Amino acid sequence: MPNAISKQQLQNHCDVLIVGAGPAGIAAALTLAATGKDVLVIDKAVFPRDKCCGDGLTTGALRILEMLGFDPDSVPNYQVCTDVWLRSPSGREIQLDLPNKNGDHASTTSQFAAIAPRIELDNALVQHARTRGVRIVESCAFVSVLSQTSHDITVATDLANEYKEITARFVVAADGMWSPVRKALGAAQSGYLGEWHAFRQYVSNVTGKANKRLYVWFEKDLLPGYAWSFPLPNGRANIGFGILRGSNYTVQEMKALWVELLSRPHIADALGKDATLEGRHTAWPIPARVTGAKLSSGRALFIGDAACAADTMTGEGIGQALLTGVLAGEAIIGSRDYDENTIAKKYAKKMKHEFFADHRQSKPEESVTRREEFRLVLQLLEEIDERDARVIRLRYGLEGKEPLTLKQIGHEVGLTRERVRQIEVEALRRLQQKITDERPLRFLRQMMQERTEEPRPTPPRIIPIERRDARTG
Repeated sequence: MPNAISKQQLQNHCDVLIVGAGPAGIAAALTLAATGKDVLVIDKAVFPRDKCCGDGLTTGALRILEMLGFDPDSVPNYQVCTDVWLRSPSGREIQLDLPNKNGDHASTTSQFAAIAPRIELDNALVQHARTRGVRIVESCAFVSVLSQTSHDITVATDLANEYKEITARFVVAADGMWSPVRKALGAAQSGYLGEWHAFRQYVSNVTGKANKRLYVWFEKDLLPGYAWSFPLPNGRANIGFGILRGSNYTVQEMKALWVELLSRPHIADALGKDATLEGRHTAWPIPARVTGAKLSSGRALFIGDAACAADTMTGEGIGQALLTGVLAGEAIIGSRDYDENTIAKKYAKKMKHEFFADHRQSKPEESVTRREEFRLVLQLLEEIDERDARVIRLRYGLEGKEPLTLKQIGHEVGLTRERVRQIEVEALRRLQQKITDERPLRFLRQMMQERTEEPRPTPPRIIPIERRDARTG
């Protein structure tokens, strides 16, 4: 009996427990196992299991897979892409050649884009991790955190065997956008629905050019989203589209939009007249706000979708998931005594270095909003006095030039600095009288914050005209 108890304790104790056996979790497991860490991975699913995804592997994802020793030949329907076909909103198509070497499968070094069905890719990664000494328990769901100390963390699962309770020095949560681990630690993001929403379906009997070509269609009504067709072997393709939440279409309208998209001539032609939709379509939210996400809590790190790490411009997530897993593993390895503060700081620093600049420079929702606000500002300037409008244009750089100081504008229009200041204030007040929403002046306030070489008057907060009338009777 003592030996049985000892064996059970050995099985449910580990250095690092990883919740989730997707690409992020497996990348973390492989990184940790390579340094001799005792790693245990649990997942509520039984592999192989499908995962809603476009199945595309970018150059970044391929390089990390190579670094982790992954063999692409272990994925039965792995498809190397040698070129990409892009269609602009105006209908122009261009081909971009990729520097792949003869479609070689032998090494990802020679590949710059590939397609791998997630039902096959994720299963192959799980098997690869097992060959590297990682323990993986399938059909084992995380339930709760039972306790945390300065030394370890204990969690409960839904199993009744030796893995009912698991104690680890650290936990890595790779359990998706609605991470149960994050929720159990009180770090859930209430009401969060993701930045993007994607929709996909597999297609067979593809006889058109999409049989071999990787297509990305930048449909005008989907911008900043897009539609895609990613080729697979044997005349199949992964086809779908993604939209930015809050753009032209609601999530509820995506099903009807899907039927209409497939009937668009250039898409129907690419698929061919015999193309047949397989099974059911699937849709999923994409979290892409890593710069605002909580990356750790106590003795747990969040990775992949649990860290909202998808690419903010494209929605791509496999490469980002793999990278977060590697970074989390490296952060844990960097602390010999598993100090939670040291690990959290190391991980945050690594994530900031790899992710934050890209996300801050490319938030699509902010770009769309700024363009719309800018358009409204220019439209309103046409409705006020030309001299006043010119002062505003020069002051805020709205003519494609650098914004000017009050003194510079005075020289430009032949007025004193003080008179220009007065005109600016008066012009902003006139704009207020014509505005029925706050977007234009919100745009100007943002411009002020970004260009602080000289104080500017703060545009007054706007109460839409309809509401003002309602309040004053």
